[in-house]
Amino acid sequence: MSQEELKQKVMNLLNEQKVGTLATVEQDKPHTRYMTFFHEGLTLYTPTSKETHKADEIEKNPNVHILIGYLGEGFGDTYAEIAGKATLTDDPELIDRLWSDEMEKWFKGKDDPNLVILKIDPTSIRYMNEGNRTPAELSL
Repeated sequence: MSQEELKQKVMNLLNEQKVGTLATVEQDKPHTRYMTFFHEGLTLYTPTSKETHKADEIEKNPNVHILIGYLGEGFGDTYAEIAGKATLTDDPELIDRLWSDEMEKWFKGKDDPNLVILKIDPTSIRYMNEGNRTPAELSL
């Protein structure tokens, strides 16, 4: 599969799937949790509180790993493995673009002082589980 076709498959997956796992490193061990992801191009974003373990872990080690796309409907479910570097941002313009009323379950509003966005810049993306055409690595 061409790189352009592969990129389109990854973009389709990111458009369709919002929930995935985010793994950080804590005391040299992986620590994984489910997160809701947004994206602009191949850059991923997820809201969190600066009071969480993941925020502390990312400040110590920005290397993260994401699994997104597997629905659990069978052995043929496609998904992406995304390794990247995460940064924390409280950019009000970004928060405004990503904000939804559903976030009020966790935050007092867009101006909540604990609300930050994890920005994940991918360092590698592998598209998985589409028969003998995968795994396929997207060149970044």
